[in-house]
Amino acid sequence: MNKVLYPGKQEWAQLLKRPELDYAGIEKTVESIFEQVQQSGDSALVNLTRSIDGVELNSLKVSLEEFEEARQNIDNQLKKAITQAKSNIEKFHNYQKNQPKVVETTPGVKCWQKSVAIESVGLYIPGGSAPLFSTVLMLGVPAVIAGCKEIVLCTPPNKEGKVHPAILYTAQYIGIQNIFKVGGAQAIAAMAFGTESIPKVYKIFGPGNPYVTVAKQKVLQYGVAIDMPAGPSEVLVVADDSAIPSFVASDLLAQAEHGPDSQVLLVTSNENIIPAIEAELQKQLEALPRKEIASKALEHSKIIVLKNENEIVELINEYAPEHLIIATHNAMELADRVVNAGSVFIGNLTPESAGDYASGTNHTLPTHGFAKIYSGVNLDSFVKKITFQHITDYGIFNLGSTIEQMAEEEQLYAHKNSVSLRLKYVVNKYCHDKLG
Repeated sequence: MNKVLYPGKQEWAQLLKRPELDYAGIEKTVESIFEQVQQSGDSALVNLTRSIDGVELNSLKVSLEEFEEARQNIDNQLKKAITQAKSNIEKFHNYQKNQPKVVETTPGVKCWQKSVAIESVGLYIPGGSAPLFSTVLMLGVPAVIAGCKEIVLCTPPNKEGKVHPAILYTAQYIGIQNIFKVGGAQAIAAMAFGTESIPKVYKIFGPGNPYVTVAKQKVLQYGVAIDMPAGPSEVLVVADDSAIPSFVASDLLAQAEHGPDSQVLLVTSNENIIPAIEAELQKQLEALPRKEIASKALEHSKIIVLKNENEIVELINEYAPEHLIIATHNAMELADRVVNAGSVFIGNLTPESAGDYASGTNHTLPTHGFAKIYSGVNLDSFVKKITFQHITDYGIFNLGSTIEQMAEEEQLYAHKNSVSLRLKYVVNKYCHDKLG
């Protein structure tokens, strides 16, 4: 990791700059894939899977026999782990349910808001070097809790034309049956347009490679929503002399092993802790099966030494990390000052891996500085909010003149008239009741 000592604030913008996401070369390929899927549906998906993945598929949809085979191939310890993770994720996301609250804004005028599930959602689950069955939980559990009527899951097959058993077991365990063996940009296109086998969805969730990222951005042009923009995964670890060096190193490596473009930062105001952390990094790196990937990520990673705690907080909020780990003596106090981060991990015993798998929070988070404006996936990601209002005789009488005046000022006289007619109706009704 590259060390940067006491940089001035004028240097921060360059220091914290992420790699440019240049997808120009990919866009033409993605456009071609979209055209093929739009025109030829399932046959295009089969052909693309053959040409891109080198896999010959007889059927796109996962069969009941494949589900059963996957269930038998998962050992009981992993099943227990998935059960506990699912339970914690359910608890946390169930807690996010909002009950409608009615507010009387003016006597006789009642307004409320109701959460309604998005009817059809698509989940993309990567299945390459790291088959992310944990992402099935992170996306599938809140989709089920929200009450989405149709949940479609796409994931790439392996060379034998099968889906990783942990992905299939987890999906079936939480109640997802519509699983299709298709990956990459073609999977995103299939969910956006619909094919003979794969239903069209209204919103697409999930991480993926650059082709998936570009495809997700492209579907916005066709009226399909996505969870958030995506870039390489990232972590910022803040440490002081109360941090345990082996823990800090393990957290940095946990991020680095995601991919060679992973963003890894260590920030401190104490130079003395760095040698021990560097020694642990080297020691743990040697034992990693994904050593080569992690090493490439560390080559462009940074250790930044700042003057004091205030600078550290300012840098955190400027960088807006996807994952923020605070391993300091006053970690809770520092966490309270964070306004830009995807998810925050507080204290020596709270690794990022907890949120990645089983603490209950969601691991689908904004990257590339988007934590300044986006939340991570949560229950609200799977619903839309509908507002309601109900106005009584007394309410239109109290509010009507205000609406009339505002509509007339905007020269929208039909708007004004829609209220004036009702006011006249209420006044006449009142007079009729009084007189007779």
